[in-house]
Amino acid sequence: MLKKLLLGVLTFIAMTGTAFAEVDINKADQAALNGIRGIGPSTSKAMLEERKKGGNFKDWADLEERVKGVGDKSAIRLSQAGLTVDGKARPNTPAAPASAAKGIGKGAVGMKTEPKEAKTEAAK
Repeated sequence: MLKKLLLGVLTFIAMTGTAFAEVDINKADQAALNGIRGIGPSTSKAMLEERKKGGNFKDWADLEERVKGVGDKSAIRLSQAGLTVDGKARPNTPAAPASAAKGIGKGAVGMKTEPKEAKTEAAK
């Protein structure tokens, strides 16, 4: 039981550390782009094809103009998720909400779980 708990904690720490690593669109491969929340296989493919066709993206405006489906709102979300253009986050992008930065989804905050043994003991 203790080993499982420890493994779970270590996995959580590893996931939160890699989930918000910055990924430069001009250097990333498809797997790295897919690792950014909000980028799926079709979007990453479109980004790579456009980069191959037109060269590196100069800035965020260039990215938004050249890649279909990446507009102002999605660019803000992608920047908050860790995507950069030439190592730079999108200008005037607010910080990601605390729940997103910690990898906590809706409904996870304040949830309490008990081991099965505790529930059965309480039921007796």
